[in-house]
Order: sequence, then C-alpha cells, then structure tokens
Amino acid sequence: MFDILVYLYETYYRPDACPEPAALAKKLSAVGFDDVEISEALVWLNDLAAMAGVEQSLTAASSGTRFYVRQELDVLGAAAVGFIQFLESAGLLSPLQREIVIERALALDEAPVSLGKLKIIVLMLLWSQGKEPDALMFDDLFGAEEDQAPRLLH
Repeated sequence: MFDILVYLYETYYRPDACPEPAALAKKLSAVGFDDVEISEALVWLNDLAAMAGVEQSLTAASSGTRFYVRQELDVLGAAAVGFIQFLESAGLLSPLQREIVIERALALDEAPVSLGKLKIIVLMLLWSQGKEPDALMFDDLFGAEEDQAPRLLH
C-alpha cells in the first residue's frame, strides 16, 4: 500500500490532479500494482481525505500535552511517537494534524509502525491538504535513515 501512496505523491503534484477512484484504480493496475493493495490504498486515502477535510474546517488550537494510551504506544512505537512530538514541537504539525497522523497509523495492520511509514503518512496528510512541506520538514521526512537513532528534543 505504501508503494502506491509514494507513487501517487510523486505522480500527482496535488490531490485534485488525481483521477477519480475508479479511473485511478485502473491506472494503478496498469502500472502493475496489485488489486488488493490498490483497494487498501484507496480506502486509506478516502478516510484520510475525510479526516483532512474536517481538520481544515476546524480552527481550534491546543496548548495541552498529548498523552498516549498503551494501545497507541504499542502500535506506534517509541521512534514514531518521538518523531510526531518533534514535528509538533517544531510547529510543523498542528495538534489536529497530529491526531490525524496517529489515527491513520493506528488504521494500519502492523505494530510498531516503522518510522519510514509514519513519514509517508505525514507526507500524505500534507499532500491531501494541498500543503507543501517546508525545507525543514522535507529534510526530516527524507533526510534520515530508519537505522539512525531518533532525534532528541532538547
């Protein structure tokens, strides 16, 4: 599924340039993606678009601390939680965007979610909202290898 997400990001500069789901499924199939993966990716993207649309309509701000329940920690893992906290503390993710990233990561059938996949989720969220990652975020999304230790916040 993540190969499809990366392909969409690289192929379609903006989400509104993406064809309708039925036409997109045909294009993805013609490129060689598996039908099951295509279906999973389209459902995942549809859910992301629904959540991202809600996020854009809300203007609430939060200055509170986000506490993770055990299930979230088990699914996300320490590296992913640290990366999410880094992006939020740097002002690169809003609290509402953070919640969308967490929800989309929890929707996956894997635990812990790899840091590479979490980065793709963040990128797809920004893409679905028509936002371009700034240089700092782009470096963080693609500059570090997964084998490296997570960045410290201090």
